[in-house]
Amino acid sequence: MKYRQHFESHHRGNSPRGRYRVFTDLEPQKMEFTSLSDALISLIPTYGPWIIFGIVAFESAGVPLPGETILVAAALLAATTGRINIVVVALAAATGAIVGDGIGYMVGRRIGLPFLRRYGQYIRLDEDRLLIGRYLFFKYGNAVVFFGRFIAVLRMFAALLAGANGMPARRFFFFNITGGVCWASLFGFGTYAVGAGINKI
Repeated sequence: MKYRQHFESHHRGNSPRGRYRVFTDLEPQKMEFTSLSDALISLIPTYGPWIIFGIVAFESAGVPLPGETILVAAALLAATTGRINIVVVALAAATGAIVGDGIGYMVGRRIGLPFLRRYGQYIRLDEDRLLIGRYLFFKYGNAVVFFGRFIAVLRMFAALLAGANGMPARRFFFFNITGGVCWASLFGFGTYAVGAGINKI
């Protein structure tokens, strides 16, 4: 009932702006993220594998950065200009994913769930996401680590939640490494093939 009253209080009134504020408030965030993505992509020709490794690693550790976007952009650059080697792109992304997930896992093991409940909101890991994450790990732990690499939200938080939920380290790193290599290969070489094909037309 309280939730309903709170929700309605944000949507009452004759002003369309008030009625749809929930949606319009998302626009600045989308614009900021797009601008950040563009700025980071522009660094690929200069810093090559280092920028790919860094962005993917930070995203994997829980920082909201466009890791997959960087991988796809670098693969397209390799396909259309040849300014960077696609094997280097895939290796940098896979290494970044594995290292970043490893850091996220160790941080999760160290700080635990109570800390995440208190401060998780600052990295967009609120109570609802924590509850969903705990359920998924208890039921599908191995699959979450492996396939989480392919899903935007899980990609940022899977390692952190794996550590906080006490997933055994050996099991985590096995699925972390295999997931990171498969993800980087699929999106890297897949995008490269598509880009090269389009470039020939």
